[in-house]
Amino acid sequence: MDEVNTQHGPLHADVAVIGGGVIGLGIAWEARRSGRSVALIDPAPASGATFAAAGMLAPVSELHYQEEDLLELMLESSALWPDFERNVTGSSTGRSTGYRTTPTLAVGADAADRQALADLRDVQLANGLVVESVPLREAREREPLLSPQISCAFDIPGDHQVDPRRLSAAILGALADHQPGDSSWIPGAEGGFAVQDTAAGLLWEDGRVVGAVLDSGIEVLATETVVANGLDAARLNGLPDGLSLPLRPVYGDILRLRVPGHLQPLVTATVRGMVRGVPVYIVPRDDGTVVIGATQREDGLSASGGSANPVSAGGVYQLLRDAQVLVPAVAELELLEATARARPGTPDNAPLLGRVERRESEGTVPGLIVASGFFRHGVLLTPAAAKICVGLIDGAVDPRWNKFRPDRFSRPLSVARASTDGPSADTSYPLPKDHA
Repeated sequence: MDEVNTQHGPLHADVAVIGGGVIGLGIAWEARRSGRSVALIDPAPASGATFAAAGMLAPVSELHYQEEDLLELMLESSALWPDFERNVTGSSTGRSTGYRTTPTLAVGADAADRQALADLRDVQLANGLVVESVPLREAREREPLLSPQISCAFDIPGDHQVDPRRLSAAILGALADHQPGDSSWIPGAEGGFAVQDTAAGLLWEDGRVVGAVLDSGIEVLATETVVANGLDAARLNGLPDGLSLPLRPVYGDILRLRVPGHLQPLVTATVRGMVRGVPVYIVPRDDGTVVIGATQREDGLSASGGSANPVSAGGVYQLLRDAQVLVPAVAELELLEATARARPGTPDNAPLLGRVERRESEGTVPGLIVASGFFRHGVLLTPAAAKICVGLIDGAVDPRWNKFRPDRFSRPLSVARASTDGPSADTSYPLPKDHA
């Protein structure tokens, strides 16, 4: 993409989406489908956590103890995925997302893993989810390269997958599918929608958010602004006074490997395993590769002076070791890529999603929506996040999702200043301690 064209002065859009990860892309696409012009603000869309994601759409497998509040949202989004994917790819565009509805197979390595998966199944069944025990012989008929030493297998028909890199490319292609002169075309933006710059802060006028100012100084003026830039959301200048977005980086190491012809397919569907109490998964891709992941670490490796997205040597070893316990043929694959990215986590591991309440008066901050902190669930929750955000833009409020409001960790808010500079424009916004 070229740099933003400044000859038109400020850019004007119905909706400005700050952040081009999968969440921002999904919101931008649904806002476009609603008939609005959309400015997508990101210097390198889909290069962060989305680039590393495995793309498991797993509301059942991702049910974790003490995170049951997320289940309703995950199930809602899972149900939206077929239509969302069809709308992105279109009927004749040739775009593909790698979306697969094959069931997930969960397996355990030893007796302790079998018990852990059985205990989790009890919780899943108690929540009305479908998890079926599979005889080991049948499991190995479905996936012949599974180790004969696995201790158990469970079928999870509601857990599917998508390829986040192909999905992102498909959404960007869909957003670019318009022409100058269309009502959705934004003069001065690359392709009529893309703003290849970083948002420095929010713009305010008369107590409402009216867009964003970029690092380059260019302004993007919009009726609605959606903050969907992951960890960077907490760094934006001009956030409402008192709004705390306690986002922390949780790194995940993930591997991509090529399967030689004589071993294809290594697995036909996603295999989620438990090996000595540690989770590991193997996700097949349409191009003959597999994805193996994913570690979860909150360490000091990223602050050690090396790369911005450091891959842990121990993480790579652990993934290869555990994957081979489940599928020994993994040892014969070609290692193509080891990647790490930071996912935005919150104190309760649930997203920051919705409008921000104005505590000094009734209602919410007009013109502002936050959609960040999706942690492990960004790809799965994309359709729901997009639907919720566009619903808010349309004036619809679904009380089911109030539990995820972005101001739930904040002290009483104040939006006292009604100027184009916004609240406390000369004030720095420190990050939470675990994010520094």
